Amino acid sequence: MPELDRGTKIYAGVLLTAVLVLIAIALYEPPIVSDLNDRLEADQQVGSFPYPFRVRRVSNGVAIMSTPRSSAVPVAQVLDKIFPGLGNSDPASPLFQELQEQLASTQKRAKAIVLKNPEIRQVQWELDRDWLMQHGIPSP
Repeated sequence: MPELDRGTKIYAGVLLTAVLVLIAIALYEPPIVSDLNDRLEADQQVGSFPYPFRVRRVSNGVAIMSTPRSSAVPVAQVLDKIFPGLGNSDPASPLFQELQEQLASTQKRAKAIVLKNPEIRQVQWELDRDWLMQHGIPSP
């Protein structure tokens, strides 16, 4: 294998450094976001729920949190992915109603945990399009 000349080595070094910096920026999570997500994961109900409610970012006291719920996405599709095997259950069935309530109560609990932080005055929900796509649900 031929040895690289000095200019190529410098170019490769600069390119590698740039890629590492971009990766670090993409993976960086501000301390407040990290702390809030740690609290969500540590909670028995929220942490064990099949959908991972997460804080995506915090801006001016507003925590932006992910959710699989939206009026544009049928709740039956979401529930079927969170609780595999639900299939095309009748939305009026007791099981469907129970699972829908479990999703709603877990989301409310996640919000309450985040609002306990004195730096957070409000929570806004953001549709988790990545999660929907990963689970084969068309994103609106």
